[in-house]
Amino acid sequence: MKEIKIGEVKFSENNLGIIAGPCVIENRDHSLKMASEIKKISEFVEMPIIFKSSFDKANRTSIKSFRGPGIEKGLKILSEVKSETELPVLTDIHDSSQSKIAAEVVDVLQIPAFLSRQTDLLISASSTGIPINVKKGQFLAPWDIEHIVNKLEESGCHDILLTDRGTQFGYNNLVADMRAIPLMKKYNYPVIFDATHSAQLPGGSGGYSSGMRDMIPTLAKAAVASGCNGVFMEVHNNVEEAKSDAATQWPLQRLKELLIEIKKIHEVVKK
Repeated sequence: MKEIKIGEVKFSENNLGIIAGPCVIENRDHSLKMASEIKKISEFVEMPIIFKSSFDKANRTSIKSFRGPGIEKGLKILSEVKSETELPVLTDIHDSSQSKIAAEVVDVLQIPAFLSRQTDLLISASSTGIPINVKKGQFLAPWDIEHIVNKLEESGCHDILLTDRGTQFGYNNLVADMRAIPLMKKYNYPVIFDATHSAQLPGGSGGYSSGMRDMIPTLAKAAVASGCNGVFMEVHNNVEEAKSDAATQWPLQRLKELLIEIKKIHEVVKK
């Protein structure tokens, strides 16, 4: 398996990389506060972290839902996060026109699950030369990730992260199948488990998605025990007031505890 290194964060068979941050950029002060607190936790538990936040949530259930500050203002905030905290930064892109602009600021481009089959978007992201994290669509089988990997490699990208975020199981429900981790690892790139989106109940509350926040630790620990190479978590300091994915963001004040637990499991798995 190829090791992918982003800043001090390593994703490999022997290293568990962490991606964490609020679902969407709510405002400058909140992003800087969250990044600063996440960095302190990262240093305490001795686990380097990539800061994640989206400048636009283009796939909200309702057209009235908060989407974020947009690409120009959002990237400016992420640039400040990088310069003030020295954390590497990841954000989503939703169409080809955003790839080059976002790559000038962030360290990793993320392809949302709903867009994981969009060939032009994958080609555009590949052309930037920076690492790409692709979330496997919840409508795809684990082995279907091979076609996505082929598109990226044939477009010149060889710094690839593959993320599982659960599989659609009937209406308004996701199931995290831990078999997906070893199956996706067969394609020789690190596999990350998205512990927060996997706890979603998509559209489960009518105009917005609900979820099972209390299942996040169970899913995260099971994924690490199953051999994943990284864990992705959306984190917020006030989950009830979060402007996106409020039902499944993990409380910032409980992040340290959860990271310590999964670190212990990873140490056992390595041995």
